[in-house]
Amino acid sequence: MATFSVEFLGCKVSHTDAQVLRERLAADGHRESGGETDVTVVNTCCVTHEAVRKSRQAVRRAARRSGRVYMTGCAANLAGSALAGLPANVRVISLPSEETAAKVSADVGVLGCTNAAVGLDRVRAFVKIQDGCSFSCGFCVIPQVRGASRSRPADAVLAEIRKRIEQGHREIVLTGVNLGCYRDRQNGYTLAALVREAGETPGLGRLRLSSIEVNHLGDELVAALRETRTVSRHLHVPLQSGDDRVLREMGRRYDVKTYRRRIAKAEGFNLTTDVMVGFPGEDDEAFEATLATVAGAGITKVHVFPYSPRPGTRTAQADPVSPGVKKERSARLRRASDEACRRRWHARLGEEDVVLVDRPGRGYADDYTPWLVDAQVGSLVRAHAVAVAEEGIVGVV
Repeated sequence: MATFSVEFLGCKVSHTDAQVLRERLAADGHRESGGETDVTVVNTCCVTHEAVRKSRQAVRRAARRSGRVYMTGCAANLAGSALAGLPANVRVISLPSEETAAKVSADVGVLGCTNAAVGLDRVRAFVKIQDGCSFSCGFCVIPQVRGASRSRPADAVLAEIRKRIEQGHREIVLTGVNLGCYRDRQNGYTLAALVREAGETPGLGRLRLSSIEVNHLGDELVAALRETRTVSRHLHVPLQSGDDRVLREMGRRYDVKTYRRRIAKAEGFNLTTDVMVGFPGEDDEAFEATLATVAGAGITKVHVFPYSPRPGTRTAQADPVSPGVKKERSARLRRASDEACRRRWHARLGEEDVVLVDRPGRGYADDYTPWLVDAQVGSLVRAHAVAVAEEGIVGVV
């Protein structure tokens, strides 16, 4: 029996891939452990240059405390120098996510069939329904490292949701690289149909989408989100830029008018987004347009990240905006986001909402706003908003 640990960097898809690896090694008869281990798997990220740097650091740290290290995930599928100079006890697994766990399992060795349940580290569970992307945004390396879009069969997704609920998860987050591309054509499922059926799973407290591209925010999906009782009133809809010229250069397939028109369909949902600053060609006027778009769209939380060239992309050789300008624009956008969040929090004073308590003293309401409540971790409680603190809404149960 080997002792093992599994780490991940990056997005919710990386988290679900790491969970698959944990369960596979446990099912093979190995024991999950902290500290020094026989085996460590590091599921990596490559969405930015900084993500690759942190991934390499994590792999090197793991190599000092483990006999064998498996580097998996997005950065492991990069070509060239990203994989050079790693310690001798590191094995890079450059495979699609669906094949990675089996490869690591075969290399570590199988002891026998055991209970595959591993410790629950979150109250919510991320269930991957789709992987890969068949589009080609000018800045994005994900199609290269994760391949073309493909979807899991609906019966496999629904079976995993039932399993996660039985394990004690109260919230299920459907996740993927490009969720709106989900199709189980053989069985007639679109994302909207999957949402409706998943949302009726017995024992489910809350269902949420990790993110949805604005071009996929159509009438059928919005109706399913509104009409399914357990669906969270929150949508994360990436914007990337609020300037039409920059959006064209990015290859994003929509303009600001289209973005605003489509998110208007989701009136009443709390909207959050991703924005990239410092993309080649983003001047002061374009950045001001992004600030105005975020404000006009009623977006609250903005995940801000500075552009960095990614190998193999159309803009790989272009990075004209200085680091100082990127830093200043990032700070301005984060301040605007913080102010928008606080306005929403203050507007909720006096109201009640159902809060999922996911850590001691705090949790998230149905619209994914953070609340501070005194209740048992893992519980869904109805709380009354009485004040606003630095970290969120103060609620009394």
